[in-house]
Parts: sequence; C-alpha cells; structure tokens
Amino acid sequence: MSFDYKRMIKFEHNVGCKEKQYRLYAGSAALFISVFTASIALLMIGLILVATGYSGWCPVYSGMNKNTNVVSEATEETPEANS
Repeated sequence: MSFDYKRMIKFEHNVGCKEKQYRLYAGSAALFISVFTASIALLMIGLILVATGYSGWCPVYSGMNKNTNVVSEATEETPEANS
C-alpha cells in the first residue's frame, strides 16, 4: 500500500455523511472527556475528529486513496426536460 502525497493536497471531499456524524459525535465526546481528565492526547484526537468531520476531508484518506463519500445514483442522473 502506497501513500500518495500529491493526491493529499487536492482537498477533495472523501468523508461520507454518516462518517461525518460519527466523527463529530466521537470528537465532541473526546473533547468533553479531555476537559475533566486533562489529557492532551485525548484533546488532540477530539480536535482532529471534529475538524475532519466538519470539513468532510481527511488527509489520511486522501493519501491512501480511500473515499467513503458515496454519491447516490439519483443525483448522478440528469433529469429529462418535459416537452
């Protein structure tokens, strides 16, 4: 498995809707817990999860050429004009 640095710079959305929600919830929970435990590592993990969940772009996914952003077939089809 190779890591593509050039693809990582393109900033294409590669995180799907459900995964965005999971990242935001997990990141928020990690941030909340890190406030009470004073854990810097947990704080950093929470910040990264919230940032990637909010932006929809994960640099690690870009480098590994992974994409969980699924476009449904209904949006790919162009609607036909009524005559």
